[in-house]
Amino acid sequence: MYHFFAEPENITEDRVYIYGQDVNHMKNVLRIRTGEEVLISDGSSRDYTCSVSSISETEIVCDIMSSEISANEPSCKFFLFQGMPKSDKLEHIIQKSVELGVYEIIPVDTKRCIAKYDAKKQKSKTERWQKIAESAAKQSRRGIIPRVHDIMAFKDAVAYAAGLDLVLIPYENYKDIRTTREIINGIMPGMSVGIFVGPEGGFDPDEVERVCALPDSGGASAKQISLGSRILRTETAPLMLLSVLMFNLEGSDGG
Repeated sequence: MYHFFAEPENITEDRVYIYGQDVNHMKNVLRIRTGEEVLISDGSSRDYTCSVSSISETEIVCDIMSSEISANEPSCKFFLFQGMPKSDKLEHIIQKSVELGVYEIIPVDTKRCIAKYDAKKQKSKTERWQKIAESAAKQSRRGIIPRVHDIMAFKDAVAYAAGLDLVLIPYENYKDIRTTREIINGIMPGMSVGIFVGPEGGFDPDEVERVCALPDSGGASAKQISLGSRILRTETAPLMLLSVLMFNLEGSDGG
């Protein structure tokens, strides 16, 4: 069953109306026909199983057969603060982290970032990143489309993370895997969790200190953690950690 998203204002009690680029994709690429069943999400974790009732050049109308809260959303909200990597690595990180269940992705400009983007290109970059997130959300049958932010300055990213329940910062100089396991096992459904991942050159020690100072600011509790004895690439680390967190969480919340 194909999966799509629709704006809440285009969903009535018994019908869903689809407009824009999805009309062409459904009609001419997927060649969906009337009577075919599709899954439509409203972007707020509610899914609708529908039957396509009419197809035109500008609109597709679907009759709602049933609806339910999405079973594919994690019970925690994970915020990925990703140090800007080189080339198109961020696109890969966005795609895979959305598939794994991330809630928001915040690209961060850190001291050791090599990649630099002109502010004039920021809008087009963010639009492209958001489209990648939407495509990945459709493929993995997410109930929401995770938001991809504009690139944030490091200090702004730390301030944004201060509103979360817990912040994790994988750091190669931190070797305590036992405490890391305890921290991960302590993450409970309903929590908001930030994950800070450095760029290719890693975090500057001062940046690590600024993140770890969060408990003193009265906001989120920040913890250094270990990802094991091997040094992981910037595009590997967030996916490895998200995989562990999702697997561990699904085991603890009955999923």
